[in-house]
Amino acid sequence: MTKAIRIHAHGGPEVLRWEDVPTPEPGPGEALVRQQAVGLNYIDVYFRTGLYKIPTLPATIGMEAAGVVTAVGPGVTHVKVGDRVAYATGPIGAYATERVIAADRLVTLPEAISFESAAAMMLQGMTAQYLLRRTYKVQSGDTILVHAAAGGVGLILCQWARHLGAKVIGVVSTEAKAELARAHGATHTIVGHAHLAEEVKRLTGGAMVPAVYDSVGKDTFYASLDCLAPLGIMISYGNASGPVGPVDIGLLGAKGSLFLTRPSLATYTAKRADLEWAARDLFEVVTSGAVQIRVNQTFRLAEAAAAHAALEARQTTGSTVLLP
Repeated sequence: MTKAIRIHAHGGPEVLRWEDVPTPEPGPGEALVRQQAVGLNYIDVYFRTGLYKIPTLPATIGMEAAGVVTAVGPGVTHVKVGDRVAYATGPIGAYATERVIAADRLVTLPEAISFESAAAMMLQGMTAQYLLRRTYKVQSGDTILVHAAAGGVGLILCQWARHLGAKVIGVVSTEAKAELARAHGATHTIVGHAHLAEEVKRLTGGAMVPAVYDSVGKDTFYASLDCLAPLGIMISYGNASGPVGPVDIGLLGAKGSLFLTRPSLATYTAKRADLEWAARDLFEVVTSGAVQIRVNQTFRLAEAAAAHAALEARQTTGSTVLLP
């Protein structure tokens, strides 16, 4: 048998249950992974609460983990038994001691990167990779705005953008988080978003920014639009405060012919070649030291409910890892 966190109904952290489940067997194109570390991400909350739909219940949530391949099904060529691997794309099911997953979703983990670091960085790190390198190609000399700059993705964005030669204005909720964001590459920090556009205008000398990276959603969406320079791009990639409601696209024209996108890692890594490039790019900046992955909290996988409660209460910084 395998242990897993499962939900039988949507709701708060209390719906997360630690249960015995049959150990799965890999089918064609699949691999069985004994997991050594599991990543905690806000998307897990979305699946738990029902904001993101799950086809059937009960279900095991979780999007990323790292471990060792213990068996492979027919036709598998991307990995072999004994490989250290990591993944960060669907389907859900990472909150388990062992799981089966399509082998073409696994990437081989360099020896220099630990299981804990991999579980903390795959989803957040590859998210930062596509945001900075594809959704808006950050250039040296750019000034960008990053919400939740002291969070898992935020700290990676700050470091990677600095590595690319850009300046980051990081938006955070407390002075302590502002200090953390600055220590990881943010040039400026803003605490709260009550006067966001005014602060950005002051910090940029009126130029505003070409790109806003907003993972907060409902509470910051319109303030973020006001921070953009003409032809700027609003990148809304999360809903920590709730989903953004219907948007009058006329606002985009009125505020300077703005662009708006709602990207996802699944789309950007759907092709195997894109997945491999994103992971390789991430591994390079981490192993070079340009980006440091901060595992600031660890919980036992059986204590996933406590981890979710801490995440939703904004009591976490950097990355959180669940240990089976």
